[in-house]
Amino acid sequence: MTMWTAVLAASLACLALKALGYAIPARWFGSARAERSIDLLTVALLAALVAVQTLGAGPQIVADARVPAIFVAAGLLTLRAPFLVVVVAAAVVAAALRALGWAT
Repeated sequence: MTMWTAVLAASLACLALKALGYAIPARWFGSARAERSIDLLTVALLAALVAVQTLGAGPQIVADARVPAIFVAAGLLTLRAPFLVVVVAAAVVAAALRALGWAT
């Protein structure tokens, strides 16, 4: 199997999974419990993605300049800062720490 075959197969599988989602009856998701679970699942998946992208470097866990940048971003988000300010501040913190040689 070539790489292109694998990419096309994965694309078709994703398309089929998405189409299957439209076939599920709406009444399954109408209750308050189901809606709350769906909302929490979204937050959990996003948090897991952030954690993997921040701490992951291949098979290793690495704490570099991205970790303090995430803490700065989280702090600004709790203060309800605009999203662009949060992103720029986190980037500045990471760049400054890397320039100082604290973490590569």
